[in-house]
Amino acid sequence: MNTIARVSRPRWLTIVGILGIVSMGFTVWLGLWVTPPDQVQGNLARLLYIHPPLATVALYWAGGVALAGSLLYLWPRTRSFFWDRLAAASVEVGAVFSALTCVTGSIWGRPAWGVWWAWDARLTSTALLLLLELGYLALRRVPADPAVRARRCAVAALLVAVDVPIVHFSVQWWQTLHQTGTVLDPGFHLHVHGSMAWTFLLGFISFSLIFVWLLAVRYRIEVLQDTVGHQEMEVSLAERWSEGSELIGASSSTHRAPDRGAP
Repeated sequence: MNTIARVSRPRWLTIVGILGIVSMGFTVWLGLWVTPPDQVQGNLARLLYIHPPLATVALYWAGGVALAGSLLYLWPRTRSFFWDRLAAASVEVGAVFSALTCVTGSIWGRPAWGVWWAWDARLTSTALLLLLELGYLALRRVPADPAVRARRCAVAALLVAVDVPIVHFSVQWWQTLHQTGTVLDPGFHLHVHGSMAWTFLLGFISFSLIFVWLLAVRYRIEVLQDTVGHQEMEVSLAERWSEGSELIGASSSTHRAPDRGAP
C-alpha cells in the first residue's frame, strides 16, 4: 500500500477561513438590516455589498495571482512547479468567483434593466473570462508530462489575463448598459458614504479572505494530486517492469537448450 505524503495545514489558514466566514456574516447582517436603502434603487442596491466585491476578487485577485504565477514559471530563473500549482489554484478559484459575479449581476440586472441577460460589454467580457478560465481547467486535465502541462497552461493563463483589462475598461471603451464605477469612478471619487461605505469595505475584506483561504486549500489539493499521480506512475512502472522480467524469465526457460545427456 502506498503512503501519500501529507501536506500540513498551517494554523494561519484556519484563522483566515474563520475570519472570512465571520466577516461575511457581519456583511450580510449589516447589508440587510443596518444600512439604509438607496435613494434610487431602493433595497436592490444591497447587492452592492456582494456583487462588486465578487467581481473585484474574480478580476484582480484571481487574475493577478494566475498571471504572476504563470510568468514566474515561464521565466527560467524562477521556474518551479510551485508557481504552476499556484496559478492553477488561482484560475480554478477565480472561475468560481467569475460565475458568482455573472449570477449576482444577472439578479441585479433583471429588475434594473428588465432582462436577466444583455449583450452588454462588461457582461459579455466577464462571461468570456469565465469561459477562458474553464478552458484553462480543461486544458490542465489533458494527460501530458508535468513540465509540458505546466508550460502550456502558463501560456493559456496569459491569454486569460488579456481579458482582464478588457473587462475593466469595457464601460469606458464602449457605450454600455452597465454603469461605470459603482463605488469609485475613474477620478477616484467615492460614491457611497457612511454605513454603506463601511459595509462595502467589510464585504470586500471578507471575500478577499475567503479567496485566500480557497486558494491555499486548492493549492494543497494540487500538491496531493501531483503526489498521488507520481506514486501511481511509479507503481505502474514497477508493475510493468515486474511483468517484463517474468516474461523474459519464462521465455528463457522455454528456449533453453535441451540436455542431451552423456554420449
